Amino acid sequence: MSKKPLLPSGTTIGHTHLRVADLERSITFWRDVIGFDLMQRYGTQAAFLGAGGYHHHIGLNTWDSAGGTPPPKGHTGLFHVAVLLPDRASLGAVIKRVLEAGIALEGAADHGVSEAVYLSDPDGNGVELYRDRPEADWPRDAKGELAMVNSRLDVDALIAEAA
Repeated sequence: MSKKPLLPSGTTIGHTHLRVADLERSITFWRDVIGFDLMQRYGTQAAFLGAGGYHHHIGLNTWDSAGGTPPPKGHTGLFHVAVLLPDRASLGAVIKRVLEAGIALEGAADHGVSEAVYLSDPDGNGVELYRDRPEADWPRDAKGELAMVNSRLDVDALIAEAA
C-alpha cells in the first residue's frame, strides 16, 4: 500500500535551539571550536549562530537554564545535534579544531553513506559532525536496498585532508 508523503520533498529541519547553563561558554564552543558565526545576541540571555550567512542554525538560551546542570545519562532528551559539513576537508578541519581545543571525541564511524564523529558540547549535549558521501557511492545490498554500516573511521586521514 503506497501512502502519499505528508511532508513535501525539500522539507528540512531549520535549526536547533539549546538550553545552556553559561551563554558565553556555549558561544565560545559553537563559534570558536565548531565554527559557526555569531549572527545575533539577545541581551545576555540568548544568541543565534549560523553558517553561510543564514540567520541561525544554532540557538542558545539561558532563559530557564542559567547555571543549570546537564540531564543525567539514561534520561530522555536530545541525543545529538548533527552538523552536516560539505566535504571531507571541511569535516577534517572542524575535527582538528575540536581536538586542538582539548575536546575529546566520544566516537567515530563510517556509516557507508556518511563519515561522522561524535562529541559533547559544554552542557553535555551530543554533537555529531559529519559529511555525506555522494548517493551513487552509498552501499546497497543485492536487492538494491540501502545497507548502512557502522565501521571504523580513520580520523587521522580526515584531519590530514583538512583545508
